[in-house]
Amino acid sequence: MEALISFKDFTFKYDLQKNPTLKKINLEIFPGEKVLIVGPSGSGKSTIGSCLNGILPHLHKGEASGKLSIAGLPFGTSIAELSEKVSTILQDTDGQFIGLSVAEDIAFALENDGLIHDELVSKVAYWSDKTETNKLLNHRPQDLSGGQKQRVSLAGVLIDESPILLFDEPLANLDPQTCLETMALIKDIHENNEVTTIIIEHRIEEVLPLGIDKIVVVNDGEIVATGSPAELLKTEIFNENSLREPLYLSALKAANATKLLTDFSDLKSLEVLSAKKLLTDFLDTYKFTDKAVSKNNILSVKNLSVNFAQHEVLKGINLEVQEGEKISIVGKNGVGKSTFANALCHFVEASGEILYREQSIIADSISERAKKIGYIMQNPNLMISQNIVSDEVAAGLRLRHVDEKMIQDKVEEILKVCGLYPFRNWPISSLSYGQKKRVTIASILILEPEILVLDEPTAAQDLQSYREIMDFLDELNRRLHLTMIMITHDMYLITEYSDRTLVFADGKIIADSSPYQILENEDFVKMGNLSQPSLYQLARQTDTNPVLLTKAFINFQNQERLKHE
Repeated sequence: MEALISFKDFTFKYDLQKNPTLKKINLEIFPGEKVLIVGPSGSGKSTIGSCLNGILPHLHKGEASGKLSIAGLPFGTSIAELSEKVSTILQDTDGQFIGLSVAEDIAFALENDGLIHDELVSKVAYWSDKTETNKLLNHRPQDLSGGQKQRVSLAGVLIDESPILLFDEPLANLDPQTCLETMALIKDIHENNEVTTIIIEHRIEEVLPLGIDKIVVVNDGEIVATGSPAELLKTEIFNENSLREPLYLSALKAANATKLLTDFSDLKSLEVLSAKKLLTDFLDTYKFTDKAVSKNNILSVKNLSVNFAQHEVLKGINLEVQEGEKISIVGKNGVGKSTFANALCHFVEASGEILYREQSIIADSISERAKKIGYIMQNPNLMISQNIVSDEVAAGLRLRHVDEKMIQDKVEEILKVCGLYPFRNWPISSLSYGQKKRVTIASILILEPEILVLDEPTAAQDLQSYREIMDFLDELNRRLHLTMIMITHDMYLITEYSDRTLVFADGKIIADSSPYQILENEDFVKMGNLSQPSLYQLARQTDTNPVLLTKAFINFQNQERLKHE
């Protein structure tokens, strides 16, 4: 069979960079394949996607060598011509919407092609039905949930009936249940429409149920491994390249149980009962005791409500937060999690009461709240306003007209706490994503808040960045006794890094308990659009306790990291 996509010694260097981003790439993708491209942040995997859909070299200029053929078209073919062969679904679906309604957005490509009205209406009806967006046709795309937006984007590109579908981190901003639904939808579309599917994604475990044919591992601009999931999961290639392999596989390795098994690509089909004795021994070896949580109340939220355009987004939230607690907030897209965080910081108007150390702060300005509650956005680039690291960290104090000598002393102190002192005079543009995240945290810490609110602190991050960010936050929690409230869709993160979990649904807190109790409760999992980590399924299949297995595995990981510090 002839390859549909063929890279031969393909190299690409952006005009503004000294070294190539892609180096002698050799890769063949055949018609009908489902291919997963993975790699750490900055590895070049997104650049491969940009070569496939024509963003390179047309929107970002650069120099290419070698050969690239896409459905018979050479590299450099116009975006318009390539779009007939490759349809792209972006990570940021909002950046892809054009129409004022869902129907208009789905129809946009065909309107550009000048399709007659009756045929256009027929095709919109067909693809909206296939993607289950037919009841949303009169809605504004921007008003939809994350999962609904993904479906609308998919309908808008499927209607062109291109032979290649390219997904750029489709799961990055979705809740766990919507991730499962998105993968099921992509699988259905693939099987019924004779397309070739290429997915660029960090979340390997969540994509495996799609039935991936080939995984391509990219690092430092090179392809370091290519193979089937069954082949690559037997190796250490993912860990070696800062990628998170499936949790169940990591646990089986930790218990030295992989020698009893063969194909690790599908947990449900694994004959893991033979590993029960080894897992039981593992539980005994790494038994874990939860730490006691402070009973010193720092924040009380009473009957907090928020209305947008006569729509009640938050409905009477009540919450008590203890000093030094690490709280995670979970729930499906669009249920009010970020609105709650914004209300705590006074970014939106709210009714009700907020008490900080038993004093009301409901009337405090944004600046006054910031002295008590610091907010860290998901994307650090949206928070950065200065060019140099030390200037960015000092910016908040300078806005408050603090004495410059005092600013310099405090900046130096905070930079040392955050491990950024060696980079104090560096341009922020030269830092990694994880380092930028630290800079934004330092710029908030210098204002001396006692509570940090973090919106998706690890979204779309490779394993190394995930560890750097979360271990750093954990250290701040221990050293400075900071209280942390984290919004996340990562179900393993809530067990690993939080003492307590709040489940939001329909603008309310429907559950408030330990993360383990939340994940064990099927009703909470369903109502919050959550999913249990695969460690829970591994535990069920081996007749062991899922909570004890998860705690033992976390303890094992912590001990392993201490060995390497």
